[in-house]
Amino acid sequence: MKRVRCPKCDNYIQFDETRYEEGQSLVFLCDNCHKQFGIRIGKSKLNAANQKSEIIDETEGTRKFGNIVVIENVFGFKQVFPLHEGDNLIGRRSKGTDVDIAIETNDPSMDRRHCILNVKRNKQGKIIYTLRDNDSITGTFLMNEILGPKDQVRLEEGDIFTLGATTLILRTAETSEE
Repeated sequence: MKRVRCPKCDNYIQFDETRYEEGQSLVFLCDNCHKQFGIRIGKSKLNAANQKSEIIDETEGTRKFGNIVVIENVFGFKQVFPLHEGDNLIGRRSKGTDVDIAIETNDPSMDRRHCILNVKRNKQGKIIYTLRDNDSITGTFLMNEILGPKDQVRLEEGDIFTLGATTLILRTAETSEE
């Protein structure tokens, strides 16, 4: 089964690509926004890039500031997002919502702007990770403990935190051996 995304509302539509031949054109009608759009089955220049992004490497991007691994669950597939220095705003991907880490999910309990993961260096040059809730409806959980409205907690390698029903794992930056 393959998925195509509606260009208007980003809704996914699934279809069985084995039933069609290469070069055949297909027309879809989005159930969500009722936009009609077409695709063409076959090899394109974008396929190589898309296939590369399907291969997920959890260690990719960890050299600088680490990354966040979104665990595959009923709402979405496994995703890996690199972190940058400063505030990383994490939330549900939605057209028009500006977040640093936009998680593709259908999880209704995750806010569009759910929490903030701050990445900074201390005076010794060590990278410090701090998590805080962004006034979300369902709250942000660290190891099954809910964060209060003004709580800021420090995270370490492998810490598990939950946004709604979606679980994330912190992968910290590689430390250079001295």
